Order: sequence, then C-alpha cells, then structure tokens
Amino acid sequence: FGLSASYIHALMAEGFVPKEHTDLSALLSISQTGSALSDAGFHYVYEAIKSDLHFNSIAGGTNINGCFCIGNLMNPVFSNELQAPGLGHPVAAYDDNGKPVFDVQGELVCEFPIPSMPLYFWNDTDGQRYHDAYFDVFPGIWRHGDYVEIHSDTGGITYYGRSDSVLKPSGVRIGTSEIYTHVQKVDSVFDSLAIGQQYHDDQRVLLFVQMKEGEKLTKEIAKEIRTTLRTLAS
Repeated sequence: FGLSASYIHALMAEGFVPKEHTDLSALLSISQTGSALSDAGFHYVYEAIKSDLHFNSIAGGTNINGCFCIGNLMNPVFSNELQAPGLGHPVAAYDDNGKPVFDVQGELVCEFPIPSMPLYFWNDTDGQRYHDAYFDVFPGIWRHGDYVEIHSDTGGITYYGRSDSVLKPSGVRIGTSEIYTHVQKVDSVFDSLAIGQQYHDDQRVLLFVQMKEGEKLTKEIAKEIRTTLRTLAS
C-alpha cells in the first residue's frame, strides 16, 4: 500500500487506528513518500496499522525517475530513517564546503551519474538550465535539494525536508520538518506551516497553525507550542 507522510499525519491527527476497523492480514508492505515523515509517524505505522509489515519509506523524484534512498528487506527499520541508498546510488550528505559528513545534517548529493538521471532539459540548448538546477552548488556533483543526515551506525538516512526550505535564524540551520514533528504532538493542532521572514537584518521564524475542528488558538495553546519546541527540538 502506498501513501504519503501527510496522509499518515492526518490519520494521527484524527486519532484513527486502522487495525481496529478492518482486516489487514494481507498487508505485507507500506511504501511512504511525498515529504519527510515524523518520528511519531514511524511509530504510528507499527502501532496503529500493523506490527509485522515492512515499512518502506522512500525518497527520490520524478527528476531522476526513481529513488535515491529506499527500503531494504534484509535490514531492520529504524524510526525516522530511510533504510539505505538505492542500489548503485552513490549518495552522500555534503557540508557547505562540499565535504561528506555523517551524523549531522547536510545537502543530499549524488557523487556520480546514474542511468535514470536526465541527460538534458527540453528547450535548453546550451544546458544552462540543467546546470543551474542541479550542478551550480557543487561543481560536477548532483545536488538534489534535500536536507538529510546519514547515520554512521545504521547506514540509514533521515530527511529534514527541502534544503531551500531550511530556516537560518541567527545563522542556525533549522529543517522545517523538525518543527512539524513536535508541533504535531500538540493535541489541538491539526496542521502547521513554518516560514522564514527577513526581520531587522536577520531572519525570524513564523509558525502558522491550523486548529482541529472546534478548537481555538488560545494564549495557553500558543505557550504549549513554544514550550514543546523549546524543550524537544534541537
């Protein structure tokens, strides 16, 4: 069964437990993509849907006609991690200096071409648009535009969302998915959106929240959200 992170988070927000409503004995695998899934979302799959399936969280794109990171039936699933790079995919996380890093967040790159990469863009006779889209940050290296962490102990990959959506208040990098992961723990919140805004020669983070039906954003809930982020986020 294929689904998105948004779908899982919507089920969680409603408190819906699928295994209590239907026979899922035939379900062997769930494949999830679309956006970064929260740590709580991984737990939800095994606790509320089915405990003995393969949860296959994948990430790639139409632009490579495939997945840079994918599941592996031979390895355990770790919460908040895609299990492994796709077979033959030389993926890495680069720091700002173009050096591979582990156990910290970096830019997802592919270090040499793979067969499913596009050769060129239509109506791009000199290749400039293609170059600017993927190769202008690290010369000769495909920069995919996602912010990830590669774990040295498990070999798994954690996605933090699009690198162009990374916030940098006071020079500190914050992946927006980390904010969403913890805001979703506030019971009265249905959905949220974090943006960066230029403010007094710096960047500040604004958080918009959509409340569940029948709920209102009170000062008490706003305080709970701030306390949750301050306590649990990096």
